[in-house]
Amino acid sequence: MKSSPLIRKTTSATNSCSRKPALPSDLQLQYYEETARNYDNAHLNSGEGHDLASHLLRALIDERECCSLLDVGAGTGRTLRMLQAAMPSVRMTGIEPVEGMRRVGHECGLSQEVLIEGDATQIAFEDGSFDVVSAFGVLHHVRDPSVVIAEMLRVAKVGIFISDANRFAQGGWLAGRLKRCLYHLRLWGLVEYVRTRGKGFHESAGDGIFYSYSVFDNFEQIRRLCPQIHLFTLKGAGKIPLYDSEQIALFALKNVLPGS
Repeated sequence: MKSSPLIRKTTSATNSCSRKPALPSDLQLQYYEETARNYDNAHLNSGEGHDLASHLLRALIDERECCSLLDVGAGTGRTLRMLQAAMPSVRMTGIEPVEGMRRVGHECGLSQEVLIEGDATQIAFEDGSFDVVSAFGVLHHVRDPSVVIAEMLRVAKVGIFISDANRFAQGGWLAGRLKRCLYHLRLWGLVEYVRTRGKGFHESAGDGIFYSYSVFDNFEQIRRLCPQIHLFTLKGAGKIPLYDSEQIALFALKNVLPGS
C-alpha cells in the first residue's frame, strides 16, 4: 500500500516557456496522475508490509477505543476502504493531493466527504481533530518529513501511526551500521548528494520520486510529544529492528492510559 507525497503543486516550475527544471514535487504529482488508474494493481504485492500495518492499526484503534482516523497521503484510499469495512463505526477521513488518485478512490466506493483533497504539510483541520493520524509509505516521498510529522502530531488527539521505510536495514548488516555512523556524523546528506548527482532524490518507474528515509530519523521529534512509542517490524526480522527490518510501523501515543 503506497501513498503519494503531500506537497503542493507549483505550476510555474513546469512552465515550458521558462525552461526551468521541474521540481521534484511536480514530477511526483505527474507520476501519480499518470499511474493512478493502475496504481493499486501495480503495487499489490509490494504493499504486503503496509497491509500488515493496516491490520495492526485496526487492532490499536480498537484497543484505544478511538472514534476517528485521518489518513494522510491516502492515495486511492485502499487502506481507508479496508479499515472502513472492518470498523464502520469509526469516522474515517483521508487527504490526498492528486486528483487522479482521489477519482479512483471515489470510483471504488469512498465518498467525496471521506477522501478529500489535502496537503500534509498544512493539514486543514484544527488541533486534535482526530484520535489517530496515519501515514502509509508517505514520508520517504517528502523532502522534509519533520514538517508532515509535526502536522500529524498537531491534529492527533491520541497518537500517530506511521508505516514506512528504514534505510538502516537496507543493504545488509555492515551497510546499515555504516549508514548509521554517517547519519550521526551528519554526513548522510552529503553522501546522498553525491549518490544522486546533486538532485538529493531518487527516481524509479515503480515508486516515482523518493528520498533516503528511515522511520528512526524522526524518532526524537515524536518522542518529545509522545511518552509511549511502539515499534513493529514489517519486513525483515532480527534482534534489532534498527538494523534488521527494512520496513517499520510506529505507533506513538500522546496520552498514555493509566497502568500502560
